[in-house]
Amino acid sequence: MATQLSFSKAGEVLFISQPAISKHIKALEAFYKTTLFERTGNAIRLTKGGHLLLTHLREAKKIQNRLAFELSILNDHLNAKGQLKLGASTTVALYIIPKILSAFHQKYPDIKISLLNRNTDTITRALIDQEIDIGIVEGKRKKSTILYQPFITDEVIAVCSAKSPIARKKTLLIPDLKNLPVVLREQGSGTLAALKYCLEKHGIKIADLNAGVRLAGTEALKNFLREDDCLGFLPRGSILKELRDGDLVEVKIEKFQITRNFFFIQRHGTDNNELNKAFIRFCKKEV
Repeated sequence: MATQLSFSKAGEVLFISQPAISKHIKALEAFYKTTLFERTGNAIRLTKGGHLLLTHLREAKKIQNRLAFELSILNDHLNAKGQLKLGASTTVALYIIPKILSAFHQKYPDIKISLLNRNTDTITRALIDQEIDIGIVEGKRKKSTILYQPFITDEVIAVCSAKSPIARKKTLLIPDLKNLPVVLREQGSGTLAALKYCLEKHGIKIADLNAGVRLAGTEALKNFLREDDCLGFLPRGSILKELRDGDLVEVKIEKFQITRNFFFIQRHGTDNNELNKAFIRFCKKEV
């Protein structure tokens, strides 16, 4: 309730009814002898007391999880217990991390894992808001509260449908990009940020492109390109099957290469968490 600020949304997340949520809130307010929520019309917000309680409960939950893990591995690492809340940008969540998570789960079956799949900006906000413990995102943002650790490097390539007239062009020149129909990812996407950075090195802005369509998510962009004549930019690892089957073709652009770095992100002060460190070590060994 404190994070959703909505009875209906909180009920969906917790799988309980709105009256049950109200009952629990009233019990908490009676116990602490303070009002935790302010209700103005349809709007709900935390009071100072509510913010204080939420802050301490989050700290208590982190201590509980850390203690559960550290106690469980005293005698046997394979019996490790704990909870790991992860967040990853689309490319990582769909094409890189599932195999690693499966191997981690098989080795540590008693560790509960959840994964939030959103774009880089959303994952960064979720980490700052303490909704996740570790994020895996593309590129670094100027956030003083976040610690970055290198993970892997990826390549973004230009592709189009095999049926598109663009596919018949052997090689494009960078200025050609201004004259071709292009489909782009949504604002906040790491793929879009990598493309923007590379274009600007050659004196081209995103606004210079003939982009009539923007889509949220790698899968949406991939499926659109299969049916349309546009040029698009996608992580190579996300379209290996489509390239192999010939549904999409790579379009070479002279002297134009997009690479991007993925990083583990944690809040400063949580990087000494033993479960976090164990997971990051495991990921680096698996790639």
